Amino acid sequence: MKTLGKWLGGVLLALFMVAAVLLSPIAWVELACRGSGETPGYPAILPPEHHRAESRSLMTYPEWHIVHAYDDYARVIGTGDPHDFDFRQAVMGFWQALCPLNELSARHGGVTGETKATIYTIGVSFTAEMALKAAYEETLGRIATWIRGDTRAPLDDLTARQAADYARFLQQVPWYKWDFTRDATALQDAKTSVFRDRERALAVGLEYGAKSAYAGLIEQAVGQVGADRLTIRSVVTGLAPEALCRIDGVTVIATRDEGIEIETPRYRAFTRILADLAARGAEITEIAGNDDILLTLTAPAPLPGAVHAFARQGYGDTRSLLIVKLRDLAALLRDIPPGARLEHIHDY
Repeated sequence: MKTLGKWLGGVLLALFMVAAVLLSPIAWVELACRGSGETPGYPAILPPEHHRAESRSLMTYPEWHIVHAYDDYARVIGTGDPHDFDFRQAVMGFWQALCPLNELSARHGGVTGETKATIYTIGVSFTAEMALKAAYEETLGRIATWIRGDTRAPLDDLTARQAADYARFLQQVPWYKWDFTRDATALQDAKTSVFRDRERALAVGLEYGAKSAYAGLIEQAVGQVGADRLTIRSVVTGLAPEALCRIDGVTVIATRDEGIEIETPRYRAFTRILADLAARGAEITEIAGNDDILLTLTAPAPLPGAVHAFARQGYGDTRSLLIVKLRDLAALLRDIPPGARLEHIHDY
C-alpha cells in the first residue's frame, strides 16, 4: 500500500505540473496583458440585432493562428519532415499574439468571460496537441526518418497532402467537421511494407483517431449551445444595388441614406468579398455595427503600424496584424504595400 501511495502521489504531482505548465500562459495574459481605456462610441447604422462586439474582431485571431499553424505545418512537411516544424514557435506565437490583442480589446468594448473561456480552451488544447506531437516527432518520429533515409516514403507524401487539404478546409469550416476517420483509412490502404509507412500509419493514424473522438464531443457540445451565425451584415457605398447583386455571395437587404445594407457569408469568404468590393470601387462604411477591424497581411518584413508581427514557417516571410478604420479599409485593399499580400480580414 505504501508503494501504491507513492506511485499515486507521483502521478498526481506529474499531472499537477503538466496542468501548471499548460495554464501558465493564461496567467501571463491575465496579469501582464491588461488594457485600459475605451474609444468613443460609434453611432451604428445597422439595427442592434445585427451588431457584433467590436472586440471580437481582435479575438478571432487566436483561432485563426491555429488555422495558420496547420497551414505552416503542411507547408513544412510538403518537402521536409514533421521534426523540421518548430512546434514551440507555433505555440509561443499563439500566446504572444494574444497579449497585445487582449490589451487592445479593452479599447473596443472589452472581452466577455465567455469569449475568454473559449480562447483559453482552444489555446490550452493547441498547446497540449503541439507538445504531444513534438514529443513524438522529435524522438521516435525522427528516428523513423533516420531508418528511412533521404528518400521519402509514400505515406510521407500522403500525410503532407492530407495536412494541406485539412489546412484549406479550416479556412471556411470548423475543424470538428473534418473526416479524420477517412484519412486514417486512407493511410492504412496506401501503406507499403517499408518501415516508415508502417510507422506513419500507426502514429498518424492514432492521432487521427484521437482527433475524431474529440471532434465528436465538440460537435455535440456545439449542437447543444447552437453554432455561431454564418452570415454578417455590412453597409457599403460606391456601387449600385444591381452591381452588388452580381457579386457572388452578396445579398442586398436594403437601401439606406448612409449606403446599401448587404448580407454576406463570414470567415474566408468574407475576405474575398471585401477585396472584390474594394476592387470595384466600393467603400465599406460599417460592418456589424462597428467601425474598426483587424486584418492580416504577409510581407517580407513586418509592416509599419502592425500591432504584432512574426515569421511564418515554411514561407520565409512575416505575418503582420493591423487594426484599421473601416473608412480606410477599401483604400488599403486597393493599395496594399509593395511585396505584401492580403491574408485575412477578421470579422466579428
